[in-house]
Amino acid sequence: MLFWTILLISLVCSLVSIFYSILKNRWIKKQSDDNPQLQRIASFISEGAKAFLHREYVVLVPFTFIVALFLAVSNTGTLRLQAVSFMVGAFTSSLTGYFGMQTATKANSRTAFAALDGLNKALKVAFTGGSVMGMMVVGLALLGICSLLSLFVLIIDDGTTFLVLQTKIFPLLSGFGLGASSIALFARVGGGIFTKAADVGADLVGKVEVGIPEDDPRNPAVIADNVGDNVGDVAGMGADLYESYVGVLIGCVILGSSLPVTDDIGIRLSLLPILLAAAGIICSIVGTYIVRVKEGVSPQRSLNNGSFLASLLTAILLYPIVYLVLGNNTFGNGRGTFHICLAVFIGLIAGIIIGLITEYYTGTEGKPVKTIEQSCITGPATTIISGLGVGMFSTFLPILTICGVLISSYLLADFYGIGMAALGMLLTLGIQLSVDAYGPIADNAGGLAVMSAMQSSVRKITDRLDAVGNTTAAIGKGFAIGSAALTAIILISAFTQSVGKSSFNIIDPYIMAGLLIGGTIPFLFSALAMQAIGISAGAMIEEVRRQFRERPGILEDTETPEYKKCVDIATQSALKRMILPGIIAIISPIIVGFLGGIEMLVGLLVGATLSGVLLAIFMANAGGAWDNAKKRIEATEFGKNSDLHKAAVVGDTVGDPFKDTAGPSLNTLIKLMAIIALVIAPILKTYWGG
Repeated sequence: MLFWTILLISLVCSLVSIFYSILKNRWIKKQSDDNPQLQRIASFISEGAKAFLHREYVVLVPFTFIVALFLAVSNTGTLRLQAVSFMVGAFTSSLTGYFGMQTATKANSRTAFAALDGLNKALKVAFTGGSVMGMMVVGLALLGICSLLSLFVLIIDDGTTFLVLQTKIFPLLSGFGLGASSIALFARVGGGIFTKAADVGADLVGKVEVGIPEDDPRNPAVIADNVGDNVGDVAGMGADLYESYVGVLIGCVILGSSLPVTDDIGIRLSLLPILLAAAGIICSIVGTYIVRVKEGVSPQRSLNNGSFLASLLTAILLYPIVYLVLGNNTFGNGRGTFHICLAVFIGLIAGIIIGLITEYYTGTEGKPVKTIEQSCITGPATTIISGLGVGMFSTFLPILTICGVLISSYLLADFYGIGMAALGMLLTLGIQLSVDAYGPIADNAGGLAVMSAMQSSVRKITDRLDAVGNTTAAIGKGFAIGSAALTAIILISAFTQSVGKSSFNIIDPYIMAGLLIGGTIPFLFSALAMQAIGISAGAMIEEVRRQFRERPGILEDTETPEYKKCVDIATQSALKRMILPGIIAIISPIIVGFLGGIEMLVGLLVGATLSGVLLAIFMANAGGAWDNAKKRIEATEFGKNSDLHKAAVVGDTVGDPFKDTAGPSLNTLIKLMAIIALVIAPILKTYWGG
């Protein structure tokens, strides 16, 4: 009875979240953008974004079917449902990205037009557009998990106990997670290459060489740049955090079912994270309704208020929900309701702390960004050196926070406590992702305002929204990295339990070899992503130069640039060069697991997680700080087109692939490697005589 009650409540909450997204999407469509030039340019962006995602998904469909076929062949009987769950995970991940992108491309132009009515209306439209993505991600993720658990009981249940059936839960849930992770990686890498190739090409030729403003419609790459914001920072980001959310829930369910307790307690521990996630969704929806801003007040405060309210409501509901599920039952040395509540609460607070640390290092008013701004006085070289230093400094405090969460939550409830802390960090993902997705919508709105020659008051409002969007995006990346680290750790723990090994000798040569190999993979992966951007950006730069050279009327505003050629260059480069990084992420755990053994594979996963988290924090914060240093200079009266500004643009150009491609992709890399290990765990156990 408890099983079906929790699943029913969670299913209702997931459907409420999806219904909320659909209603808000309709509301966005009803908002006016009654400006012919605005509508025309917005249609270019929308068509380009749809075309890219269609072509990306066409590339991924054969991959999806091949993996599903492998899973079906490698399993027998009801375990072949793993192939189905993989397909469901891949489809829902793709759906979240596509739906969010479609809404964002509509919200962009409507935000710009709403700015005619003031800051609050523009903020409402931009944030509502972001909330469609946020609530769709958590709604579909919870719906998928609950549906699979229901399928598990209705189809697979053969009358044996829940804990005996855990061997059948593993492949079902891990297949779903693998589908989500695979799509997320390609969406992040492909979208990131697209957006940064266009962005770098537009900035270096337009701003630095020709001296025209950002988002100037005379720049042939400007439409591709705006398309990239939607396919990379909206669709790619949504797929990334969808995968994080799914990974945490899967890890917690598996760890709960694996604890050496009675059947009843095992069921309760497995279902508790599902119910907590449902509560977090409702609290996030409530938080969205207080995001309002008064004239003269920073939009950042309003966005923070919504996030803080959602976190507060979740914290208040935490103990009643855990007590409702567990009651006075205990497990493992008397641990019970209080210990789990505290573990979840620690994760919830840690997410806020990591966000605040990220805001300090990347915010426009923080000392690190001001330091980079000052370094621009002496040229691009010192700008880059200063930004690299800020990025390196910024790794220390988030890592200390993650370590504090790891140790404290482990002491409270072992690895299950770590899983619940990771869940705590993601409980209010709905509103956190809404705030994050708001950023690229505000950025595009500002570009559209310039390209459609709207009045200066509109641009002032969109500039304010965009400046806040840079900070919210940086905070979102820091939050995503922290949650990715904890998610990877609990997935590694679930893997070790599924192969029947509880401890490893760290000085074992196989583990040491795995650690070293794993530590290099994030660097190899990032290098391929950065090189892909460099090559793609080079092609974009040559195309923009060609158009300026062969069609001088473009700069004189008597000819229209060939926007479509730049979009095609970015699309082809992204689709071609996202394959190799993806293959490395997928095959490395398989090769190491079968050639080096379980010990080497564990070392690989730990090494990749360690270096991947550090590199991701460094890249995200360095890129965010460079970006906001440029924004500070542009906000001054004589900032634009000065030598100071040119140095800042060079720094921002280096930082863009850091923060928007390589850095965020590492989050997905470490989780994908761990989920692949979890999928092949039963095969490895048999192969190595476990």
